[in-house]
Amino acid sequence: MIHHFLENSADRYPDKEAVVHGNNRYSYIEIENQSNRLANWLIDIGISKGDRVAILLRNSFEYIITYYAILKTGAIAVPLNTGLDVKEVSQTLEDCSPEILVSEKYFNKIIQNIFKHDSNLCKLLSISDVLETKEDIGKTEVMLFSDIFKKYSTKRPHIKLIDLDIASIIYTSGSTGKPKGVVLSHLNIVTNTRSIVEYLKLEKHDRCMAILPFYYVYGKTLLNIHFSVSGTVVIDNRFTFPNAVLKTMIEEKVTGFSGVPSTFSILMNRSSIGKMEFPDLRYIAQAGGHMPGEIKERLINKFSNKEIYIMYGATEASARLAYLKPEMLSKKLNSFGKAIPNVEMKIITQKGNDAGVNKEGEIVARGSNIMNNYWNAPEETKKVLKNGWYYTGDLGIMDEEGYFFVTGRKRDMIKVGIYKVSANEIEETLYKYPGVTEAAVIGIPDDNLGEAVQAYIVTSEDVNITSDDIINYCSENLSSHKIPKQIEFIKALPKNESGKILKRELSKNNFYN
Repeated sequence: MIHHFLENSADRYPDKEAVVHGNNRYSYIEIENQSNRLANWLIDIGISKGDRVAILLRNSFEYIITYYAILKTGAIAVPLNTGLDVKEVSQTLEDCSPEILVSEKYFNKIIQNIFKHDSNLCKLLSISDVLETKEDIGKTEVMLFSDIFKKYSTKRPHIKLIDLDIASIIYTSGSTGKPKGVVLSHLNIVTNTRSIVEYLKLEKHDRCMAILPFYYVYGKTLLNIHFSVSGTVVIDNRFTFPNAVLKTMIEEKVTGFSGVPSTFSILMNRSSIGKMEFPDLRYIAQAGGHMPGEIKERLINKFSNKEIYIMYGATEASARLAYLKPEMLSKKLNSFGKAIPNVEMKIITQKGNDAGVNKEGEIVARGSNIMNNYWNAPEETKKVLKNGWYYTGDLGIMDEEGYFFVTGRKRDMIKVGIYKVSANEIEETLYKYPGVTEAAVIGIPDDNLGEAVQAYIVTSEDVNITSDDIINYCSENLSSHKIPKQIEFIKALPKNESGKILKRELSKNNFYN
């Protein structure tokens, strides 16, 4: 089971440093003991196998003990996106019907609005007092962490579970539509954890920097893979100030750093990373979408003596499906590699046949890491789970050596007249223009062609780039039907807290006003 990662590490190395957060340091036995106390309390109030427990917390010691405590009871952990508004949180809670919400004072306004209008949710566990007045959250029963830790035993609960039991429901970011609850079992997450540990060659001395939120499947993976090997997780929630995070990495002797494409774009363009050295850093890992080649090349130049892993996955795959070995990065710059251990992947045509070498089709995968289903969404489940395979929605090719490449996304393809245009290809071109730090491309309605290309561009502060500059550059490097019809220069692309670009936000007319 997933919580055995914590329990086994606490048994083997009770006093070893498990988590660092600011000036606070926590050993494995501290986390285990507090997690057991919380689990025993949950059991005492009637939480049982299959019940949902929602988590609305920032990355913290309390998040970690809550996550493992829920799993110890046999209940299902439902991490909530901390960037959602009241309406979105309420919709998620309505969908999964949790017995209790675990949160903190930071989310007071959201909590109060939820409990005023949701009579089905009657229990709240908080890190600190969330009440201004008793009327703020109606009849809700409120408990505090401090009270639980005083009263309940550190004895490890023993709830009978098998690895097919559901461990978590993780709601997708919703960047391409309504969020869906991805149902993951202990087997899904444990098998994926073991595969990632194997190819990253993780050991107990490894120390990761965790800037990605734990509600995000990629962020949660960092926690599980390091706890599985008795490593250390260094939490820093200050990526708004990237130099502060980089300083912490050096001071804490971090050996691994993981991020999404926008993470590395920020580091390469808006930090002092070029002037800093990281003697203890062993590897860098990137997943969460396509990273432009220009950013990859700069990353390679900066960290030529480090291992750089380019990875590919999905929430539906418990995080990871494929990775590119560091030694192949220069040879296969635009590839995401091959399937991870215990995963099979292939490219199929619209008719479901193998596409063959260098033929575009949909990327599909299978393995014990693939989700069971979407929560309360059988029709959506049928669309992506077919004949034992998970249909990723990504278009790609496999070359003659078996390496996979993403060429676009089914819903990220723009139909310009008779042509299907990949947004990724245009974005890749835009990133190569000097002074462009971020770019996103979408399709917009066009009376003559059906759709036209629109580009949103973020530039460095010290450059002056015009629309004509971009169009002329694209004219030299792209076919005529791929040249953006409209260009908007904006200060920042809309992203969720995990750094994923929210293209549907770009489609809203009022975004850039």
